[in-house]
Amino acid sequence: MWENGAELDAAQQRVDAWQASFADRAERTGELSRRLAGLRVTACGADGLVEATLDSTGALVDLRLDERTRQQPAARMAEEILATVRAARAELLHRVTEATVELLGADDPRGRALIDSYRGRLAVPDPGPPDNAG
Repeated sequence: MWENGAELDAAQQRVDAWQASFADRAERTGELSRRLAGLRVTACGADGLVEATLDSTGALVDLRLDERTRQQPAARMAEEILATVRAARAELLHRVTEATVELLGADDPRGRALIDSYRGRLAVPDPGPPDNAG
């Protein structure tokens, strides 16, 4: 099968490189998982009346309302709460994207799938490709 020792050595080097690559990807994926598991984001409303905190899954884990909310119409406060939660979702997606690109690379298919999954779950619109003009 192997005509000479050089071919065998080259094959062994390819196997070693593949194993090292696999171990590196597994390590980076584990690090990403640990980072995302501990991720929390907080967003504040424009006027400081509302503060919303989401965990790494996008679940609302804390909502703080300033005492001044008592003087506001309920409909306005409902809109402010929803807008603040949307802002927190966008920030969560940004942080997930940032960590994923840092650890897996921008072109990694697993990373793109993870980001797309978060985008769908958080209902954050896809901004499309970056604008390179300018």
